[in-house]
Amino acid sequence: MAGYDARMRRALVIVDIQNDFCEGGSLAVQGGAAVAERVSEYLRDHGDDYAAVVATRDWHIDPAGHFAAEPDYVDTWPHHCVAGTPGAEFHPNLDAAVDFGATLDAVVSKGNYTPAYSGFEGSTDAGQTLADLLRQRGVTDVDVVGLATDHCDRATALDARREGFNVRLLLPMCAGVAPDTTDAALDQMRAAGVEVVSALA
Repeated sequence: MAGYDARMRRALVIVDIQNDFCEGGSLAVQGGAAVAERVSEYLRDHGDDYAAVVATRDWHIDPAGHFAAEPDYVDTWPHHCVAGTPGAEFHPNLDAAVDFGATLDAVVSKGNYTPAYSGFEGSTDAGQTLADLLRQRGVTDVDVVGLATDHCDRATALDARREGFNVRLLLPMCAGVAPDTTDAALDQMRAAGVEVVSALA
């Protein structure tokens, strides 16, 4: 029963695997489409191991100051993941091995009217925050995957730690924007107590 109990305390949080963050999108991360496929395959084999499977998404309506014609790629960015557009949709590779929509327990949208990087800044359509959703399901441990390692994965993992969850970043199912910022983000996550898993069994 110990294995069962551990399984029922863990959630998988899939961060921002959307068309605009994958190849061909307005803010593409190299390897994003491959991450989408790996996550789909992982869900096929391990989806039942989780008490909850949640996907976060950028869902921008009018995110004050977040978009710029000449972005600095620190605080301002090209237009991306505008609510209701194809770029904001989940990447089709997420359906490569599973019915992704049916697998999800919830979708958390963030960044409607203010810049947001962490899934813990968003909420479901019903207005429930990610932290409340996870606690309602008795979750104590969170696995983070998705895009991008050095931005929204980092922010989500760090906020999960601040909320008191045990956190693992499953690195084979993540992709970063740049090596330097990715390495810095991984160091910051490790320092905050996030376990960075470099290889999956």
